[in-house]
Amino acid sequence: MTRPAAAAFVVLETSLGEITVAVDEQRAPQSAGSFLAYVDNGFYDGAAFYRTVNPANDKGSPIISVIQGGVIDGEERLESVPLETTMATGIQHEDGVISLARGTPDSGSGAAFFICIGAQPGLDFGGQRNPDGLGFAAFGRVVQGMEVVHAIHRQSAQGASDSPYTEGQMLDEPVMITRAYRKVP
Repeated sequence: MTRPAAAAFVVLETSLGEITVAVDEQRAPQSAGSFLAYVDNGFYDGAAFYRTVNPANDKGSPIISVIQGGVIDGEERLESVPLETTMATGIQHEDGVISLARGTPDSGSGAAFFICIGAQPGLDFGGQRNPDGLGFAAFGRVVQGMEVVHAIHRQSAQGASDSPYTEGQMLDEPVMITRAYRKVP
């Protein structure tokens, strides 16, 4: 995915450095809108990256590599949005792509998001990561700070988990998002 021509840019300041994301409001208006609403309302200030999934700890199929972040308590502060599939948007889960996590098969929320490390076609529409084949809602791409994404991905992940599925994936120490804001290009 190339940088969208009419993108909103968001900076996520973390305890390991900054990540800048180009958010594609044109091709993924619902998903981008949900993420940007969380940014604009300050809900990511004090949020964190708390989960890392890699071939050594993934329990799903196909195996993926991502880092996941969002509000720490997992609480949705805003309404979910309809799922915008990759077939509808044309935004594939490539290296550095950011996507909404799914709570239900037909919706997503800015409360939780993830960033891909490497191409993750199993997360696209028709991919096998979810039994329904709908995939996840990709809405942008990291344009600066992939070294920070990789540093988060390398963090120790033996933290407490409330599910056997995420056991061994929760960071020992979440990587805090101290501030999230829109950046004028």
